[in-house]
Amino acid sequence: MLSIDVTALYAGLCALLVIALAFKVVAFRRGKKVGLGTGGDKQGEIAVRIHANAVEYIPLALILMLIAEINGLSHLWLHCLGAALLFGRLLHAIGLSAGSGGYHPGRFIGTSLTWLVIIILAVIDISAVF
Repeated sequence: MLSIDVTALYAGLCALLVIALAFKVVAFRRGKKVGLGTGGDKQGEIAVRIHANAVEYIPLALILMLIAEINGLSHLWLHCLGAALLFGRLLHAIGLSAGSGGYHPGRFIGTSLTWLVIIILAVIDISAVF
């Protein structure tokens, strides 16, 4: 039987993060009585973008991680990459919020870390073909 335990762990953790970020969007919209979008509220725009950014990057990274795990990448590498992905997404969320949409080291480092994980996994998956 195929075991994909490591990817399953990080998929679950990332899913909880996405739900936590979605909760912040819902709390904003309920508090400001905004049915759709942000009503032009900057903090609302930030909350929406934090959530959307996670939804944009996490699935791709998890697909690449799953392929790498199926192809036999060691659990050590998978945990390092999964932890880096989760940490990067947390840093991005904290940085974008703390920086009020502008520059913040957490936002920059979180994005860079996420991209690095995706690039590493892409190279690992491509190299597994040859």
